[in-house]
Amino acid sequence: MASPSARALAAELVGAVLQQGRSLTAALAAARAGRPEARQLAAAQDLAYGVLRHYGRLRFYLDRLLERPLADAGLTGYLLVGLYQLERGDAAAYAVVNETVAAATRRFPKARGLVNAVLRSFQRRQAELAAAAEQDPVARWNFPAWWIARVQADWPDHWQAILASAAQHPPMTLRVNRRRVSLADYLSRLAAEGLDAQQTGPWALTLARPVPVATLPGFAEGWVSVQDLGAQAAAGLLDCADGMRVLDACAAPGGKTGHLLEAHDLDLVALDSDPERLARVRENLDRLGLSARLLAADAGNPASWWDGRPFDRILLDAPCSASGVVRRHPDGKWLKRVADVESLTKEQDRLLEALWPCLGAGGKLLYATCSVFRQENEARVQAFLGRHPDARRDALTLPGAHDGQWLPDPQHDGFFYARLVKA
Repeated sequence: MASPSARALAAELVGAVLQQGRSLTAALAAARAGRPEARQLAAAQDLAYGVLRHYGRLRFYLDRLLERPLADAGLTGYLLVGLYQLERGDAAAYAVVNETVAAATRRFPKARGLVNAVLRSFQRRQAELAAAAEQDPVARWNFPAWWIARVQADWPDHWQAILASAAQHPPMTLRVNRRRVSLADYLSRLAAEGLDAQQTGPWALTLARPVPVATLPGFAEGWVSVQDLGAQAAAGLLDCADGMRVLDACAAPGGKTGHLLEAHDLDLVALDSDPERLARVRENLDRLGLSARLLAADAGNPASWWDGRPFDRILLDAPCSASGVVRRHPDGKWLKRVADVESLTKEQDRLLEALWPCLGAGGKLLYATCSVFRQENEARVQAFLGRHPDARRDALTLPGAHDGQWLPDPQHDGFFYARLVKA
């Protein structure tokens, strides 16, 4: 069972997301800066991810267990962590209650009675509350109502599977750097370390169980990277050949950049508007022993960075809602709003329009998102084709995809791809 300190840290992480509107990634980075013990941080992270995956249901419970709104919203995270462990944890209920009360009281000395009463009331009413939650869409599916409605409208035959997938733990898939080691040899290295894996793609091995990245054989030496199978499709779909001039327009953190350079000898420009995130691209390329020209600039303003030489290939991994990867980033479904999707579609259109003139005749642009919302995907491509008679869409070979849309499943996250060819 998690220690009181781990439970308190998890509660603060949840509070940072739900009360402060911070991403879980940013909250974890701030937590690491405090140098917690590694085991404590790992336990807290696991709890925080679990709470956010099931927040719709846990919030439903809490609203019915509280007689009045909390005087201090900061207490919410502690109550949610306790409810999550009571419903889904494997520790004894009395221990969960006692440890949660102890953790909350250290931060909120007057909260002992309230926390104890809420958690013990949940124990008594759990069956009743669970039955009621099944009748409430937000509690049942653990998504905001607007998100559920959008997925239902976009995918009437698949919406339940899409929503259910977000409650699952994502697979840990590796991309083997075939410049340094073959898939067969790396499988043997994993087996020698007692790690079970199977090949799931031309560059991909999926582990039976996730492990800390630092424990992967040869990771520091650039033999392997962690990258979802859906994301690995981008390098092949861009249809590159050695010697081509290629633009990775929204490159950070550099997974697809590295894959392109592992696969081909390219004159590659990696662009990102955030200098700090671009530094991660450099770190990844250095680890892999690869090189590219890195530019911190707005891809939507080519006048500030483009030298006028056309590109043979452009990868536009566009900013999006990340609705296809919420099982990895469960905070996203509670932080995003309808207005965010609207503004993202405008940004996607802006980037497509700005980058199209940078592509040479006969060149190809791969439009990619990690979204399952049609507004960000198929609708953007159709609108672009309607504005550009010099563009046509290539057919893509993506087994199991729906017109370039991979829906999340046990092997990969949700991704969309469309390849546009310039006449």
